[in-house]
Amino acid sequence: MEADEKKTVMVAIDESEFSRYALQWALEYLHDTISNSYLILFTAIPVLDFSYIYASTFGAAPQQLITSMLENQKKAAVTLLDKAKDMCAKHGIVAETRSEVGDPKEAICEAVEKLKIDLLVIGSHSRGTIQRAFLGSVSNYCVHNAKCPALVVRKPV
Repeated sequence: MEADEKKTVMVAIDESEFSRYALQWALEYLHDTISNSYLILFTAIPVLDFSYIYASTFGAAPQQLITSMLENQKKAAVTLLDKAKDMCAKHGIVAETRSEVGDPKEAICEAVEKLKIDLLVIGSHSRGTIQRAFLGSVSNYCVHNAKCPALVVRKPV
């Protein structure tokens, strides 16, 4: 890799306050790095569980309802990414946005590989050991499975 070749930094975000904090932290503390890199803001759109809809409609969920739910989920992702892009613009940073449908931890790691990311920045919900065991940890999964260094930003309590 040439010395003047730009790196690619990806900040994975969701609707949580921890995610917003991680992006804000990166924009402040990694400003020089990010301003000399390509910045990608990424969000995963979780796969919807339609089982409750099928159960409540006795197995005959209207396709229009399912389509509407999917469209609303995609609109929410676009809104989230647009707000994050505005945060970047306030710091003089131009960001590209991407989203993928899937399990967040897997979608993030797949995007890292596909987009050839050099640094992943991700927030942490700061769950304890027991909560992580039951709920899982996206940041922990990414630290161990992403094909690049991962910086986990924890919001102070």
